[in-house]
Amino acid sequence: MDLHQLYVFTKVVEHKSFSKAAEDIFLSQSTVSSHIHSLEKTLNVTLFDRVGRESVLTPYGERLYQWALKILFLKDQALLDLNQGMTELQGMIRISASSVPGQFLVPRMVKQFREQFPYARFHINQSSSKTVADQVLNGSVDMGILGEKYEHDKLHFIPLLKEKLVLITSNQVPIMEKLDIHDITKYPFVMRNPSSGTNASIERFLRKNKIQKEDMNIIAYTDSVQSIIQFVMEDIGVSIISEVAAKEFAKQSSIKMYVLDDFTEERYFYLVYNQNKTLSLISKLFIEKVTQFAIN
Repeated sequence: MDLHQLYVFTKVVEHKSFSKAAEDIFLSQSTVSSHIHSLEKTLNVTLFDRVGRESVLTPYGERLYQWALKILFLKDQALLDLNQGMTELQGMIRISASSVPGQFLVPRMVKQFREQFPYARFHINQSSSKTVADQVLNGSVDMGILGEKYEHDKLHFIPLLKEKLVLITSNQVPIMEKLDIHDITKYPFVMRNPSSGTNASIERFLRKNKIQKEDMNIIAYTDSVQSIIQFVMEDIGVSIISEVAAKEFAKQSSIKMYVLDDFTEERYFYLVYNQNKTLSLISKLFIEKVTQFAIN
């Protein structure tokens, strides 16, 4: 049993597929299969049951997976301790991000992290805030970056960046500088989907002002901030979105951006990870440094 075999084994476990694992670590599927077969032969146990198209862990495989994560983590720590260079740390960091941080925060964070750790690789998917939290909870990603906090004893949230929501309109909409949420009900409105953090913030604000969603002229729901901005630019409707997402377009005079009176609720973007999931050293380092990356 060698470290490389254990590394290949962990990738098959994470992908539940020999072919996907091979693609991830740039090996042929036959080479991955050979490593797993050798590992099974050395340990004299069966690590995977082949069920349909998926490779399902046996009880022996489940136990080995936990040991393999610990052994590979110790290997990374040893390399770090022996001064073989922080820049030699490598591995895949799997992140699930909600719409706004996925588009406007994560690329900058990845760039800054790779300046220090150039061998780090990233797999990033974009989902709603609720889906991000669920993916972190079920262990399919290493961490999530999202705009809403979901209480769970396994989840640990780190505040990254405080921000507020703003109203955006096309350049053709004549709106006064001073306005409140009641003024918005007469305009066609484009809303984020219910599972987004932005939607949750808007709904709290509506309830606070005793406004029912039925009182608003909602013409569309969408997961994409970029789609909302395009709807607004085309003068189809107005919307309330993250200031982080809106300000660049407002600077370019593509849209107008307004602060709503009494819309004082500020929110955070968070990094969340599962406290019960064993993370690689490279993922732990990313979590340690992510606050300064997000705020700077």
